[in-house]
Amino acid sequence: MYDKLTRSDVAKMEAEIEERKLVRRPELIAAVKEARAQGDLSENFEYHAAKHEKNLNESRIAYLEDMVKTAIIIDDEEVDNGKAALNRRVEVYFPEDDETETYKIVTTIRGNSLKGLISIDSPLGKALLGHGVGETVTVTMDNGYSYEVVIKNVGAIEDDADDAIKGF
Repeated sequence: MYDKLTRSDVAKMEAEIEERKLVRRPELIAAVKEARAQGDLSENFEYHAAKHEKNLNESRIAYLEDMVKTAIIIDDEEVDNGKAALNRRVEVYFPEDDETETYKIVTTIRGNSLKGLISIDSPLGKALLGHGVGETVTVTMDNGYSYEVVIKNVGAIEDDADDAIKGF
């Protein structure tokens, strides 16, 4: 996996792992036992549903543990230097389209361009990093196509509490 994660990303994952192990797991095991006690398992929908939920929980725990174990930790406490960086909102002007968009630069697991969250590993995210207001930046796509954007504004580093880590 080797996703780039901040320390706060890892802390949130570890909290979810703990909640799933200490709270959800016992509840789901109890639900399976209760459904199993109802008799014939071959036609017992509640038993199969309870087993399915328990297995989903175990899969999520394994996935999160693997993410944490293989994560590349990156610094999320940059000095406020007015440059595009992790956890900053950047207002970008696209001269080709005569449009302005605002994006927040986030870690790889949070990237969601439909919600204005661009990954530091996306072509636009890579191009913007380290550049400031007024700079024209060339964004090069994987297929060789490139275009220019102008950075209109760079916001302060934001807390990422509103960018929940869900459904990796």
